[in-house]
Amino acid sequence: MNDSTVLSPAVIEERSFISQVYGWMTLGLAMTGLVSLYMAAHTGLIVELSASKILLFGMMGIELVLVFALAGWAQKMSASEAAAAFLGYAGLTGVTISTIFLVYTRASIASTFFLTAATFGVMSLYGYTTKTDLTTIGNICFMGLIGVILASLVNFFFKSSAVYWVTTYIGILVFVGLTAYDTQKIKEMNVFDDPEAEKKEAIVGALTLYLDFINLFLELLQLFGKRED
Repeated sequence: MNDSTVLSPAVIEERSFISQVYGWMTLGLAMTGLVSLYMAAHTGLIVELSASKILLFGMMGIELVLVFALAGWAQKMSASEAAAAFLGYAGLTGVTISTIFLVYTRASIASTFFLTAATFGVMSLYGYTTKTDLTTIGNICFMGLIGVILASLVNFFFKSSAVYWVTTYIGILVFVGLTAYDTQKIKEMNVFDDPEAEKKEAIVGALTLYLDFINLFLELLQLFGKRED
């Protein structure tokens, strides 16, 4: 066998770790999709959720708590606790995101999902294979994200269509860039000898990519989604 085709232990470990990350991310997206489809099949639940602002914002608050808990304290949790927190977050996201079925047609939601998957896949592959350091791009995107969040909060009160579209376009660019940057960052994560620690690290990486995917999907849906009549 040609020695050049033999993978080093470090490469094998890296690929195994990356497979875990994408496996957990896919499981999270599947959880979100199944929950949102269940909600879509019971439209009354979505209507009640939308009508109860306290319930909706309460669930969003729990989502934020779970995200911060995973991002900041995952290494203090057991692997099973980290997995439960991640899947719980993905399930709650499926509930809150289901409100899109009241706004957009199902066909446009489906087509936007596949567009998101294709865009995410290309940018994630680029981030994994490129030799260019994407740190600068990541920092710019992070600053852009803060700007989008602040502008969106202000526009919540002013309802400016111009600001809405500007933040949508910038948001798409931000999450496209973050997908590549975060993939490169995850590739460089420490791979632990301890399977428990490695699993938790993989879940944290999966959460990062999951958030990039979901937010890119929502931004693209604002641009390409066809609204219900």
